[in-house]
Amino acid sequence: MKVSHVAATAVLAAATLYSVLPAAAGSPEPGRHHHHPHRPVDVDQPLRDLAGRQLLVGTAVDHAAYTADAEYRERVHTEFSSITAENVMKWEVVEPVRGERDYAAADELVAAAKRNGQRVRGHTLVWHNQVPAWLTEGVESGEIDRHELRGILRRHIVDEVSHFRGRIYEWDVVNEAIDDEGNLRDTLWLRELGPGYIADAFRWAHRADPKAKLFLNDYNVEGLSAKSDAYYRLARELLADRVPVHGFGAQGHYGVQYGFHSAAEIAKNFGRFEALGLRTAVTEADVRMVMPTDNVKLQAQAQGFSALLQGCLLSRRCESFTFWGFTDRYSWVPGWFEGEGAATLLDESFQPKPAYREMQAVLALAGR
Repeated sequence: MKVSHVAATAVLAAATLYSVLPAAAGSPEPGRHHHHPHRPVDVDQPLRDLAGRQLLVGTAVDHAAYTADAEYRERVHTEFSSITAENVMKWEVVEPVRGERDYAAADELVAAAKRNGQRVRGHTLVWHNQVPAWLTEGVESGEIDRHELRGILRRHIVDEVSHFRGRIYEWDVVNEAIDDEGNLRDTLWLRELGPGYIADAFRWAHRADPKAKLFLNDYNVEGLSAKSDAYYRLARELLADRVPVHGFGAQGHYGVQYGFHSAAEIAKNFGRFEALGLRTAVTEADVRMVMPTDNVKLQAQAQGFSALLQGCLLSRRCESFTFWGFTDRYSWVPGWFEGEGAATLLDESFQPKPAYREMQAVLALAGR
């Protein structure tokens, strides 16, 4: 069951099979599992089976690995109920040449997800990274002015969302729009279009697919901070202006050397967005470490994942939890953080790490 109507506390254990979630108080919600304290907990199941109906458990999918590696592909199918394209829905991939859109790789993943009974999160429509070179160079040279840029952005959002209409249940519409000090991030979009680009993006996406749930998404916003405070204010302002924002996504990129927010704090933070009427989600969870690995780091990694998952489960409207990759064989972390890695649930040979066993245990106990 999805734990609800509880005090925002959770018992966090280092990667053991004894992590627990508090039992729900009051009457169970319709359609959710009852708590059966004497039923044995069976953790020898894939994550999607353990999560059941309480939570969509997802992963980012590396398209090249999915195409070439049968073991990777099989684990994507069996382990997760939701997928996110790691890169092949990003603008630089779908429109590398102006006016020439290529959704082939993304279409492959969406079709495979449908065959495997999985849902798809769309990622991402507006971001300051992985933008086509023709666009950034055109703006820098003055060839593309502000008026034209707004039309280009609108066309990109409408075309992509329309292409996948009815096949994407959630979109990360605006990604990483606020900096760590809590100010709107100094990006191409803000400089050229002003802060109104955020509301525009949501309105355009909503018109293109009225049924898709539309999210703000960022990192370092899992807990209470100046950055998450700024997102709360932004969300409140957008909703007051009747902008169709439906969700708040916290990425959850952690490092064991920096420590973690507690499950209680994550739930408290999510709760204030949910009080505005928004859904919440953990959208890109991974927990990296300074290499090489050792048992202490692996146990700490399990705690980091556990805090994120339990924080989600303690929240009333946290309905999806997505890992940003699930095996160290294919991870963005070593290429981005020098000397760091091992950020996922499985090692390079697809063997479970303590973090994977912890995820099984938390999901199993939450569903009792």
